[in-house]
Amino acid sequence: MKILYTLFFLILTGCILTHSQISLYYALTGLQLWFNKMIPTLLPFMIVSGIMVRMKLTEGFSALLYPILRPLFRVRRNVCYGMIMGFLCGFPMGAKVAADLLSRNMVTRREAEYLLAFCNNIGPMYFCSFVLPLLHRQLLVPYLFGMYGLPLLYGLFLRYTKYRDLTTLLTKTDVKGSRVSWKKESLLEEIDDAVTSSIQSILSLGGYMILFNLLNLLPHILTGKPFAVLSPILEITGGLNLLGDKAPLYSLILLPFGGLSCIAQTYSCIKKTGLSITDYTLHKLLLTAVTGIYYLFWFLMAPSYFLL
Repeated sequence: MKILYTLFFLILTGCILTHSQISLYYALTGLQLWFNKMIPTLLPFMIVSGIMVRMKLTEGFSALLYPILRPLFRVRRNVCYGMIMGFLCGFPMGAKVAADLLSRNMVTRREAEYLLAFCNNIGPMYFCSFVLPLLHRQLLVPYLFGMYGLPLLYGLFLRYTKYRDLTTLLTKTDVKGSRVSWKKESLLEEIDDAVTSSIQSILSLGGYMILFNLLNLLPHILTGKPFAVLSPILEITGGLNLLGDKAPLYSLILLPFGGLSCIAQTYSCIKKTGLSITDYTLHKLLLTAVTGIYYLFWFLMAPSYFLL
């Protein structure tokens, strides 16, 4: 296996040296997407969430939606917080929040596994402001359901099948209200720790975006032109930008998977926790398949409104 890895990276290095303009284009694409999209939309959430986890403010934050989510999902308040942040903030915040909560013993490993299975998704801000306009879609609700309703239903299914044992983890304090065991926290110390950790994470994610966009160089050289069909599988944002509105159904089905770059980004967030990247990837593949079935059902039931 080491021989194959060595050969692959030797070929990639040679292609970078012999096709410097093309490699510069793909590397710059990854860098610009990271700087223009990820930093302004993701870094603030990373910092704020990091502070809340460190200051143990997560249970109060989730109190508004907890009365709605608890009867359905029967989870504790900190798990509810992970669900909210995972769905609202986008890749890879769901994984980062689950890892942060687990590392501070605010959720169990089993609860963190459950969160990781369905809460690490494309953010609604990104989906509504970038994806739908790029694909020139006019409808909203069917696409929102496909992007967020299906993972929620998948999480509900998992809760009463594979993760039905989480019921035993509920306590009276989760029903009547949380009693947090407070220790004296230094706000400035926790802010500094959250900012430092978030900057390290965002820098790592930027490296992944550059690397996986750069991998487009190999099929480009082989075919003599950008290989747009493969690009979203490598890195979703750069790939969608390259593909445009040429294959909207293909793009929509790939969104739950998120691309190999998002898999690598997720691994970067959870690697010190012992959570399984293999299980996470399998869940993503299953959600991708479910999304494909959803769009097929939409086409069969209402072909005149399909993908409007």
